[in-house]
Amino acid sequence: MGPVEIITSVQRRRRWSPGEKKAIVEETEQPGMSISAVARKYGLHPNQLFKWRRLMHEGALSAVGAGEAVVPVSEAKELRSRIRELERLLGRKTMEVEILKDAIRIARGKKTDLAGTLVGEGRFPMKAIAETMGVSRTHQYQKRRNGRPDGKRFYHKAQDDEYLPLIRKIMDDRATYGYRRVTALLNRQMGKESVNHKRVYRIMKKNGLLLQRHTGRPVRIHDGRVQMIRSNLRWCSDGFEIACWNGERIRVAFSMDCCDREIMSYVATTGGISGDMVRDLMAEAIEARFGLVDRIPEKIQWLSDNGPAYVAHETQNFARMMGFEVCTTPYYSPESNGMAESFVKTFKRDYVHMNPLHNAKTVLEKISEWFQDYNEYHPHKGLKMKSPREYRRNHLKLEPCPVN
Repeated sequence: MGPVEIITSVQRRRRWSPGEKKAIVEETEQPGMSISAVARKYGLHPNQLFKWRRLMHEGALSAVGAGEAVVPVSEAKELRSRIRELERLLGRKTMEVEILKDAIRIARGKKTDLAGTLVGEGRFPMKAIAETMGVSRTHQYQKRRNGRPDGKRFYHKAQDDEYLPLIRKIMDDRATYGYRRVTALLNRQMGKESVNHKRVYRIMKKNGLLLQRHTGRPVRIHDGRVQMIRSNLRWCSDGFEIACWNGERIRVAFSMDCCDREIMSYVATTGGISGDMVRDLMAEAIEARFGLVDRIPEKIQWLSDNGPAYVAHETQNFARMMGFEVCTTPYYSPESNGMAESFVKTFKRDYVHMNPLHNAKTVLEKISEWFQDYNEYHPHKGLKMKSPREYRRNHLKLEPCPVN
């Protein structure tokens, strides 16, 4: 049986001096001694003692072969690092000297003009020139942009003047739409896909109509797919809150198909979302898709988070009774229900934040209209810039129906 170590208190790591290490290694070479016996005597691991012995022998052989003292590896590494730093500084100073020589050769004028001339020659990096001359690098970039010939960045076509008023009208009604959604609505109004999205982008950029570029911090990549290849394979559900200007709050829960993105049903209340409301949400979604049935024709996944209303026993039993396969996301992983989370962001950006929220009564009267507009008119990139209902009518040959 191997040795058993019983730890009765906090153990601190023992540090051995070079002299102690040498003495312990020499003791292993005495007659009748072994590495295991010496290791047990000093409370060391045998593999550690083997390492000390090997390093000691290799160091002695290196010293004999070189005929000089042995330098520790750490010290040699530090010396090499200092040499590289000195070489880098030497190269930087040499470049600065060359820049200053060229600046004196050009003329004795403003530093910014001298720096601009050196940048134009292209011999040195702009960063090095700016640091050496003590001028702003941003200013030099700006001078280069302003020095472009007129008309180089944008060109003009005859029909641009015809499209611009239509684009402005769409932007007045849909202030949160980017150029791709504006293109989809513009082509929808004209009855054919006659305008390329690149042309719309150019017109909007030229007239200052583009949205501000997203500057959020990058997020971790998630490789899972929530989207399905056809309708009625997976439905997802989630809830969100709307804060009214008078302090009242409205809680909304919805169900959405993970293929066509249609909002099949929703519930809204000034109280909390209960299990009864979630069960009503399921029943209304089933009725919207399949009519009055006792059970859905084929198994559908019901995806939600772990909210109390969703994980209640009554809710899960009802879902299984109706033919759903209940799926919940892992804890602290909202990305697993990413399609529902994305809809919440879209709905708040395009509808909630673009309308007056005086009180709960006003919002509850308008919320049905917002869901109707989303289902019928909201273009989605994942649906080839079609709205959810438009996608279903084109691909599933369904007639339009009112929002439940």
